[in-house]
Amino acid sequence: MRRLLTGVVCVMLGVSALTSAQQPIFTPFGIIPVLDAYLEALRQQAGIPGMSAAIIRDGEILWEKGYGFQNVATRERATPATPYMLGDASGTLAAILLLQCVEQRRLDLETPLGQYGIDIPERTATLRDLLSHRQANGTVPFVYSQDRYAQLTAVMEWCAPQPYRKSVSHRILNRLAMVDSVPGTDLRDPNLQLPEGLYQPEELERYRRVLERMAVGYRVESRSKADRFDPQPMPMTATGGLVTTVRDLAKLDGALDNRILLLDETLAQAWHPALSTNGTAMPTGLGWFVQSYNGRRVVWHFGQVPNAYSSLIIKLPERNLTFVLLANSDKLVAPFNVQLGDVSRSVFAALFLRLAT
Repeated sequence: MRRLLTGVVCVMLGVSALTSAQQPIFTPFGIIPVLDAYLEALRQQAGIPGMSAAIIRDGEILWEKGYGFQNVATRERATPATPYMLGDASGTLAAILLLQCVEQRRLDLETPLGQYGIDIPERTATLRDLLSHRQANGTVPFVYSQDRYAQLTAVMEWCAPQPYRKSVSHRILNRLAMVDSVPGTDLRDPNLQLPEGLYQPEELERYRRVLERMAVGYRVESRSKADRFDPQPMPMTATGGLVTTVRDLAKLDGALDNRILLLDETLAQAWHPALSTNGTAMPTGLGWFVQSYNGRRVVWHFGQVPNAYSSLIIKLPERNLTFVLLANSDKLVAPFNVQLGDVSRSVFAALFLRLAT
């Protein structure tokens, strides 16, 4: 994969030299033909059955496309309207909701959560600790942990006394008309026991229609071998469960950039590296990863549902540019250990960043 990326970079540089007199390659418009061609090459190299991609600028979709198949058996093509499981990147929604609680002064970033009476294992942790994956032990300042972040589900249910997925639906999905997003794959089951009045019958029916056309997940062992893999039904939590499309994520991205969901000063904190307990900068802000690439700030998150799905959301805030990539295997991120804090370890992310920065 990394040898292929080297070839991609060489070709990009060659194309740049050939076209510089006409249309610069390193612009949002100019990168699209190159990005398009090499995303498909990388997809095939990784053996990913299907992907959907979008570039968003100033809250509007600049470009979108599907690659390969959302269902190999039926040969149904992936499109920008194909739903996928988002995986860990669902945690950005938890961050939005909890930072709204901070803005409303229901929560404070620095108060130990146990002081609110919230029943979580790590009662001495602060909201800042959990949102940034900060460890109390200064010798190990940062450890990415889904289990630890999952405590934020209960924190949000304390702030808004209702099931977490209801807050996601009411405050984000419905508000932004994210009509192809579903708060939990367990909602497919018509016999699932839900609190009375949680959702109207027509809303549940819409969720089930979306889940019926969700991309099939695949365990990829080689370029030529992809086996269907169906994850266990999952409720919506702070760390996962969301099903969505690149088009719906574009709506979420636009609402963030237009300060519809959070105040400017809140996003400034969320998209700035948090400090460890010994004062060193970490690769995370509040609910997002933050790093520099070619001198530009990159705000990003990833998702992985093992053997089934993966996702990348990469923002260049100073350029108002966002890249979203969803796939029905885990190969966008699983081989690259991006949870260590460097998204450019993924060849898919590196391709976009080399073109756009």
